[in-house]
Amino acid sequence: QVQVVESGGGLVQAGGSLRLSCAASGDTACISAIEWYRHTPGKERDLVAKITKGGSINYADSVKGRFIISRDNAKNVWFLQMNSLKPEDTAVYYCASDNICYGDTVTVSRTWGRGTQVTVSS
Repeated sequence: QVQVVESGGGLVQAGGSLRLSCAASGDTACISAIEWYRHTPGKERDLVAKITKGGSINYADSVKGRFIISRDNAKNVWFLQMNSLKPEDTAVYYCASDNICYGDTVTVSRTWGRGTQVTVSS
């Protein structure tokens, strides 16, 4: 089992920066990718950024050039550095791990964190 916990959310003014952390535990060797999603009530949950085990990175067009996803190579911690924040970035941000465990059988799963609130004031 893999568990992920987000932290680092808060209130920031437009134009400011915030760094979110996603700490993974459990069977972390199974993690094939870490994804950041965000959700605002009344809207669909959107994929913000993704980084794979092999280092491939993708960003939503809305955050490209402003957000950076990365990993602390020495730890099971991933980050979402958010710069030049806009009010429309306000949302609950979720970390999710895509897991593939190889054993007697191959187990594929996704683990969701509980989310962290990011509020950007104008």
